[in-house]
Amino acid sequence: MTGTTWSLWPSVGALAVALLIIVLAGKSLATTADTLADRTGMGEAVAGALLLGGVTSLPGIATTALGAWQGDAQFALANPIGGIAVQTVWLAIADLLYRRSNIEHAAASLENILQALVLVALLCLPVVAYATPTLTIGWMHPATLLIPILYLYGLHLVRRLRANPMWRAEQTSDTRQDVPDDANGEAADGPSTRRLWLRLAALAVVVGGTGYLIGQGGLGVIAATGLPSGFVGFTVTTAITSLPELVTLIAAVRIGALTLGIGNILGGNAFDSLMIFLADATYRPGSIYTDAASAGLLLAGATTLMTATLAAGLLMRERRGIGFEGTAIPLIYLATVAVLLVRAV
Repeated sequence: MTGTTWSLWPSVGALAVALLIIVLAGKSLATTADTLADRTGMGEAVAGALLLGGVTSLPGIATTALGAWQGDAQFALANPIGGIAVQTVWLAIADLLYRRSNIEHAAASLENILQALVLVALLCLPVVAYATPTLTIGWMHPATLLIPILYLYGLHLVRRLRANPMWRAEQTSDTRQDVPDDANGEAADGPSTRRLWLRLAALAVVVGGTGYLIGQGGLGVIAATGLPSGFVGFTVTTAITSLPELVTLIAAVRIGALTLGIGNILGGNAFDSLMIFLADATYRPGSIYTDAASAGLLLAGATTLMTATLAAGLLMRERRGIGFEGTAIPLIYLATVAVLLVRAV
């Protein structure tokens, strides 16, 4: 590992400060994105993916880039993959908070189903790279180079699907439709659209700035405790970098913007897949897969399974309770953490 790492207590303090900033900014992010979704006509699913997904992923971007730049391949790869896993678990928590019905039932959205399938495809690419670590173009693996291409094409498909859906979910008394609150432009008693964009940009700067604290804090914890990089990246730092998604998801559920909340998680997860590209691009010794331990393959496989389970839940739409997906997803995550601990002993 290159670069200077912090000692244990400054590292813990940095993680705590980042946590506080993220919690304070989360609610404002959700309400701002919800209003912009209505003002611009992009819809809650797309706004969740692009606006919330992009902004809430900024801490993870900085953490991943810092880990890769300082030469910790396991930490750099575990952060984006672990972020996807933790953020998927957040949906199970939201299911517990939304008492009226199963949240995947209430937030019926074809765009969110497609986003989940695109994410499964994106997660398959690092698995391919792990199987062929020495295959490179320059210093990067060709599978890594395909990640931003597939991500952008997935966004194109989501927009195309919103404009011309080929089927619609069955509407029930528990379904919450994505109906704009301000369909006629600017609200008479609310901030202007321009001011909303400026607020979103300011929140992005604040939330994104926590990434440096989280990255340095996480690397400091690894150095001080001797814990495996993959374990810290998959659990500690990703739990903190993923908190913006949890806070904004809970805020979205409370204001009734369920599709926005789920779109935030799925969009943030797809955006996190771009961090795998970033990790490989900023890892200076060569392709990051040559130096990452096989634990990364475990993380990628388990996270893909969690995403597929969520997609099945969105399709099945169990009406009451948390549904099979709300139970299975946390269990898969906990089993993965347990296996990581066993490997570390």
